[in-house]
Amino acid sequence: MFDLIPFERRHGMMNFNPFRDMEEFEKRFFGDMPLSEFKTDIRDAGAAFELEADLPGFKKEDIAIDLEGDVLTIRAERHGESEEKDKKGNYITRERCYGAFSRSFDVTGIKADEVTAQYADGVLKLTLPKKEAALPASRRLEIQ
Repeated sequence: MFDLIPFERRHGMMNFNPFRDMEEFEKRFFGDMPLSEFKTDIRDAGAAFELEADLPGFKKEDIAIDLEGDVLTIRAERHGESEEKDKKGNYITRERCYGAFSRSFDVTGIKADEVTAQYADGVLKLTLPKKEAALPASRRLEIQ
């Protein structure tokens, strides 16, 4: 009798998916590297927006918040060194880590001069008061 071989095995090219293969290559090459950004939550609290940014391990001095025009930018920079030496002064381990993280947000419709920030337990909290909705001016035109 004849062999029953699945179609896909007879034609190996049917399994070739370049997009899946590239995605798997990227995962193998880069591994589980963290993204170069921090996670944020933005909540509408009625009269203001509340932004919470997770920045664990940063000191308050390492965080900068800039408002330029309608763009709010949060930057955090980490510098760390640790070294261990034996009794002779030779290095056993010496590690350094540096990293900079940055996120920008469109803050059109926010009262820029009333924005407040707090940092505690690795969470940066910003309160962004909303501008009052400007009602279109109405007037009656006289017919000439």
